[in-house]
Amino acid sequence: MSDFYTRIAAHLLFPLHERLKRHDTVQIRRNLEQSQWWSHERLQNLQIQRLQSLLQQVSQRTPYYREWFQNHGLTSAQFQNPADLTKLPIIDKAAIRAHQDHWTAEGATDLIAMQTSGSSGEPLRFQLSRHRISCDIAAKWRATCWWDVDIGDPEIVLWGSSIEAGAQDRLRTFRDQLLRSRLIPTHDLTDQRLDSILAFMQRYRPRMLFGYPSALARLAWRARTSNLDMNDLGLQVAFTTSEVLRPEWREVIGTVFGCGVANEYGARDAGFIARECPAGGLHITAEQIIVEIVGEAGQALPPGQEGEILVTNLSNPEFPFIRYRTGDRGILDLGQCACGRSLPLLKAIAGRANDGLIATSGAWIHGSAFNHLLRELDGLQAYQIIQETRTQVRLLLSLAGELSNQTTEQLIRAFRERLGTTVEVSIECIAHIPPEANGKYRHVICRVSNH
Repeated sequence: MSDFYTRIAAHLLFPLHERLKRHDTVQIRRNLEQSQWWSHERLQNLQIQRLQSLLQQVSQRTPYYREWFQNHGLTSAQFQNPADLTKLPIIDKAAIRAHQDHWTAEGATDLIAMQTSGSSGEPLRFQLSRHRISCDIAAKWRATCWWDVDIGDPEIVLWGSSIEAGAQDRLRTFRDQLLRSRLIPTHDLTDQRLDSILAFMQRYRPRMLFGYPSALARLAWRARTSNLDMNDLGLQVAFTTSEVLRPEWREVIGTVFGCGVANEYGARDAGFIARECPAGGLHITAEQIIVEIVGEAGQALPPGQEGEILVTNLSNPEFPFIRYRTGDRGILDLGQCACGRSLPLLKAIAGRANDGLIATSGAWIHGSAFNHLLRELDGLQAYQIIQETRTQVRLLLSLAGELSNQTTEQLIRAFRERLGTTVEVSIECIAHIPPEANGKYRHVICRVSNH
């Protein structure tokens, strides 16, 4: 149960903060608390109403879409269910950059300039309305409370993005202190620094953690190898985001810290897409987001099949993200979560859409083929596959134990079966695999062009 200060923070300090920023977060969150229990039919009707409203606005005020609707004889009334979105083009960062001057709605004011971290290439610059920002915050707030924690509960954030790190000015630091949130940068996670973070956790006794799963897992493994008892701190949940949550990472975080582990999926541009509840369902924010899964030719794939994730955000007609490529792959789930919420589910997030290797034949092999191969290794803590050329692959392994000669031979044979018999596979066992410059961790790095 939340303590008195948490209630003050959640019901007074944070609402005041949002009001001063002219956000309508509090009311949106109240609405979301109710709509998560609606029937599937009622939720879909809400989606369609908001989709038609979005398309009516962009077809009138956004030059790019106004031209598209006119050229294709479309009206917003023709969109009667989410499947009708296939009448519109699939959009990615390159398309928005190419039409940047025609993407902002005419007459839109008071927009906030944003940009992505650029982890997959050039950053995307875009604009969000205060309402869209409020929607993202409210959806995250709702999903946080699923775990019996709230804004104002002691929190530690392990983060490495230069955007957040560079924005930690005195005013934001003071706000975070009021809300009992502590930001710890994830750069240079040496054993000494991990020990310092663990000591701080023991003093601070957070109720929730938030950050990259790779960083949280390294922290947990350090505690385990140091024989530290960390499962009595009162931690309720660790929220993980921005990377694929590997099974071995989920296990060590949950076991060492004695808490639940909740996967989160979202992005600055696409919005707060989904978060896991205590019953295990990865719930999509259906009131604000429509998720499609498509194949290589852009065709819709049914639930249960893995494909590329497209997102339509219903809350920002001022700078629309419609059928927007997130760059990730995933699977939809038709099942009903045991928690009773009717929000639709993602069955899995399978990784970046461009995470793959090039076979000697020129065929592209998605990284998931290797993920399933490596996940069964005993004592696996982390791995990274680096393809230098079509015939040279390096496999970096961080293991709790030793790698036997038999397992080494099996791995080399398996890689050659997938990539070609002439591929040279070097396996290197190292203590830690470093993250990228932005703090994120990449499982697959391909330095080979498939052209």
